[in-house]
Parts: sequence; structure tokens; C-alpha cells
Amino acid sequence: MTLTLISPAFADGAAIPSTYTCEGKDVSPPLMWDGAPAGTKSLVLIVDDPDAPDPAAPQRTWVHWVLYNLPPGSKGLAEGVSAASLPEGTATGLNDWGRADFGGPCPPIGRHRYFHKLYALDTRLEGLSSPTKADVETVMKGHVLAQATLMGTYLKSQ
Repeated sequence: MTLTLISPAFADGAAIPSTYTCEGKDVSPPLMWDGAPAGTKSLVLIVDDPDAPDPAAPQRTWVHWVLYNLPPGSKGLAEGVSAASLPEGTATGLNDWGRADFGGPCPPIGRHRYFHKLYALDTRLEGLSSPTKADVETVMKGHVLAQATLMGTYLKSQ
């Protein structure tokens, strides 16, 4: 079985509804996954935008959400999930606003791509304190059993 990641709110490669952006409620979209391989001890979810600040001349990847140590038996996240309602044991990392929660798409110019990346790991990530995406990626190196990606796009109405 292959690790899969989908959202009932938008299809892979399609536009993300404004509800999940700075022009709407700025809440996380619902996500569902399946197919974590045998031996999975935890899951990591990273949402980022490689098109910042301008897709015509990207300069950096902007991190919107970092979750780690999601239970291997979890199957998804509800729309607008709060830190208090994350699956038990889930930890949050810092996004590029310096917050340990979801920050929705809010591109300053052009249509940006937002990658929702789910990783199945053969370990739990221990000893992290308010980690960034880079911190989580460093610690999970060599432990990724499978990966699934869901990409949505967004263009602000200006």
C-alpha cells in the first residue's frame, strides 16, 4: 500500500479555497491520509510555499505549518484543527511567522504553490524544543519510510 494524502477541500494541483487563507478564516484545511507502511512509528506534516515572495523570482520557501510525532494510526486532521485538538502525542514546530500553529496562504504577488508533505517515519522525534522545519528535517533524515504530497495553489484577490 502507498502512503496517500488528500483533502476534501481541494484536489491535488487545484486552487485552495479562500476559507483556508488570509482572505478567509485562515484555518487549516481538512486532510486525510492512509497507507502508512509497516514499521511506522510517527508521522510528520510540513506545509510550505517554495514560491516566496514572487513565483516569477522565488527567493525562499515560506513555512506555513510543522507538525511532528503524529500517531502512526491517525488518519487525518479536521478543518481548523487547534493545537489542543491535535491527535494525542502530536507536537508542533514553528512556522515562518514564529508561531506553533497553521498560517494560511497569503501570497504578496502571483499564484503560489503550497505543498502539504506527509512523511512516515520509523521513529518518534525526541528532544526537540520549538523546532523549525529545518530542525525537524535534520532529525528525521534516514528515518523516512514513505512520503506523500498534496499541492494546492492560491492567488490573492487584489
